[in-house]
Amino acid sequence: MSTNTDPSGDEQLSFEEAMAELDELVSQMEDGDLSLDDSLKAFERGVMLTRKCQEALSQAELRVKTLTDADTIEALSSGDA
Repeated sequence: MSTNTDPSGDEQLSFEEAMAELDELVSQMEDGDLSLDDSLKAFERGVMLTRKCQEALSQAELRVKTLTDADTIEALSSGDA
């Protein structure tokens, strides 16, 4: 199995890298060529990657909400004048 199982580098993974690895894991699991042990490891890794992606999306959503908040837009607009 060629997936990264070293959790120490997980904090460095970008959203795009995590999604690409998750896509690769899904493909490997769908092929059905993995042993039971490798399938379980891939599933565990997939759960971790999914959580990482969900966290990144939540943070992005919070940033967008903050930026589009009416008070923030008014403050930014008044700074331009």
